[in-house]
Amino acid sequence: MSVRHYLSLLDLDRDEVVALIAQAIKLKTWRRNGYRPPLFSGKTLAMIFEKSSTRTRVSFEVAMAEGSGSAIFLSTRESQLGRGEPPEDTARVLSEMADAVMIRTFEHEMVERFAAVSRVPVINGLTNSLHPCQVLADLVTWFEHRGEISGRRVAWVGDGNNMCNSYINAAALMGFELRVAVPAGYEPAALDRAQRVTLTHDPVVAVRDADLVVTDVWASMGQEEEAAARREVFRPFQVNAALLAHAAPGALFMHCLPAHRGEEVASEVIDHPDSVVWDEAGNRLHAQKALLDFLFRVT
Repeated sequence: MSVRHYLSLLDLDRDEVVALIAQAIKLKTWRRNGYRPPLFSGKTLAMIFEKSSTRTRVSFEVAMAEGSGSAIFLSTRESQLGRGEPPEDTARVLSEMADAVMIRTFEHEMVERFAAVSRVPVINGLTNSLHPCQVLADLVTWFEHRGEISGRRVAWVGDGNNMCNSYINAAALMGFELRVAVPAGYEPAALDRAQRVTLTHDPVVAVRDADLVVTDVWASMGQEEEAAARREVFRPFQVNAALLAHAAPGALFMHCLPAHRGEEVASEVIDHPDSVVWDEAGNRLHAQKALLDFLFRVT
């Protein structure tokens, strides 16, 4: 059986995503009832971090621990990758020792090079281009609160970053309408292959009648030197109560976190009852349990 990787949401088909969502919700229910099945007994996940993390590291480590498996943390600063070992060589070594590898890094090329030679599943824990683990958790959160997403309207407001690119992939795969509002010059790279996506530079146009509004920080990791300039450019794109007033009644709000309150999102929004950011964060655990279970079973 050939190895399956998860570098992008598009590495799955729609039926697989729907099945993963259902499995994640089931695992979440079981956990609440005190049942944590040993899905990963005898399995080891190697986790490579070039970018710092809270949710990604904790969710993967807890997923493996609760499934009776184990996870190993590898920083690029403390491994041979940080001393110039090619990703391909590290991949070959870890394929001999671990059952899967999760990588959180800057350049998407690294995960592609790693997966090209790995004999075990490789999971993209985040790159500058995509964040497929987060968008999977977002889909779990939507289905949990609202059900089927096909035919719904989603607004992305802010930077055309890795999360925006992942939502563009999700719109194509899951059949919802996506409106992307970004400042001129900050358009997402994935637009060249977008389906069901409308680009605008007016956040009100994007949010009007939306069922879900999503944003992210204005300056991602590695863009710290641009933060002050970006704050000025992005200021009209803050998600606040005035902007959300244009959305559909009961529209949900999501943010992958960490949030810069008072910048991309107002506290009145992130703390509102229609904000599901805490469920969204918690669902990283359940979505990744379902993903790991799937990859171990099909590989």
